[in-house]
Formats: sequence, structure tokens, C-alpha cells
Amino acid sequence: MQFGRTYEEFEVGATYKHWPGKTVTEYDDHLFCLLTMNHHPLHMDVNYAEKTTDFGKNVVVGNYIYSLLLGMSVPDVSGKAIANLEIESLRHVAPTFHGDTVYGETTVLDKWPSKSKNDRGIVYVETKGYKQDGTLVCVFRRKVMVPTETYTKERGGEQPGRPELNAPTEKTEK
Repeated sequence: MQFGRTYEEFEVGATYKHWPGKTVTEYDDHLFCLLTMNHHPLHMDVNYAEKTTDFGKNVVVGNYIYSLLLGMSVPDVSGKAIANLEIESLRHVAPTFHGDTVYGETTVLDKWPSKSKNDRGIVYVETKGYKQDGTLVCVFRRKVMVPTETYTKERGGEQPGRPELNAPTEKTEK
């Protein structure tokens, strides 16, 4: 399984469809609210949401949806990243509700070599998240610093730091 890309592997205009999607549960939403101390009743109080909002039900925290999409993109985009440099924009386009399934895709908008180090480059991408019915729910653009092939080879290859397994010996087999 591929986990991220080197600079040379990114092609401007390429789109990566992230798989699998994630069905958002009430538990997911409430746990994210509790972890981030976001206690807005729109997300946590069914009575409030039913009686006082246009939606008539709880809305999933937008930053949880953003976080899901960012995580979904890691194997395709930033699995080898040296650094996430910037989130240029983040738009929550439509609400997500408990039980919705979110899918993501990322398009490479541009790329350029680093100005300060020749063993890395910057990749500029846009990630979009959709619900199961095709409704666009979230869009964000970010810049990621990724290694070149040279950088990867000089630092241990595809899985740097992964220990080698020792062959079993008679002593370890007993």
C-alpha cells in the first residue's frame, strides 16, 4: 500500500479519490466536541437543535469533518510529508449530520521545488469532502512540504526507522 508520495510522484491536475469513506456517528461527533471543548448546543443538545435550528437536528462539528478529510488524504498526499506548511482556506459548504458518510478527494493544483533545500518540494492541493448523496460539504486548500526521491533514499527508503525483523533462532523458537 502506498503511503504518501515523493515530490516527483505528484502531477499537477491529478485527483486522488480517498477510500474508504467514514460514516459519522453521534458518538464520533460528541467525542470530538468533548476533546476540543466545543460545547455549542447545536452539536450536543438534541432538544435545542430540534426546537431552535433550521435543520431540526444536531449538526456535526465542521472541524471534525475537516479533520476526517485531512486524515483520509494522508495515504495519498501527506504520508511522506516533511511538514504541513499552510492551510490556505477552509470552507464548510453544507452541514453534515449523524449517519452521513463522508468521502474525500484531493486534486494537485501546483507544485514547485523548495527555494532553500534541493531535496524537497512544495505541493499545493485542494481537498473536497462529499456526503453519500454527492453533496459537497467541505473544501480546503493546503501546502505540504514533501521529500524528493533523493531525500527518501538518503534517509532509509520507503519506511525509514522501521526495525528489521530478526530471523528466528533455536533459542527464540522454544
